[in-house]
Amino acid sequence: MEVEWNNKDPFHDRDLNNFRLLFDVQVIDVGVIITRSSELQKVFNALGRGPSFGNSTTHMGKLLPRLRGGSGGGCPIVVFGIGRKLYLED
Repeated sequence: MEVEWNNKDPFHDRDLNNFRLLFDVQVIDVGVIITRSSELQKVFNALGRGPSFGNSTTHMGKLLPRLRGGSGGGCPIVVFGIGRKLYLED
């Protein structure tokens, strides 16, 4: 399992490659990635933190094209995107 919250987007490549390799040598049966949904950027912008969470950082919009392109090899990958509905303003 990998949690990618605000790394540079090539970290998705690293994670998918690791999952593929571990799956190929039968160490894992599935890979899991938890990241933020792209819609969460609106929350960050409203909080004045938008520039810290830019487009070149890890989020679903960067991960899904990689998955669709087969970057995980044959490894099944479960992805959770933390969305705007989970933000609670205190």
